Amino acid sequence: MITKEIVINIPTGLEARPVALLVQVASQYECSIYVVSDDKRVNAKSIMGMMSMGISAGETVTVSADGPDEKTAIENIEKYLSSK
Repeated sequence: MITKEIVINIPTGLEARPVALLVQVASQYECSIYVVSDDKRVNAKSIMGMMSMGISAGETVTVSADGPDEKTAIENIEKYLSSK
């Protein structure tokens, strides 16, 4: 299992369109991927779950991945969430 703290650099934060793109990125991988913010832990492959988090730009989240492609998954999710 890999865990990494990532700062959200997407200007609008994680609203509808960025969440949909994040779910697309996460869904490419076999491993399980979770995003933790405050006391909420949500499956990164769940659009409704991710939308319910209401994550703003500049916020730090913890992303964890567990499975055969976890390293690549974390790298690409970080690349997406850190993009401006």
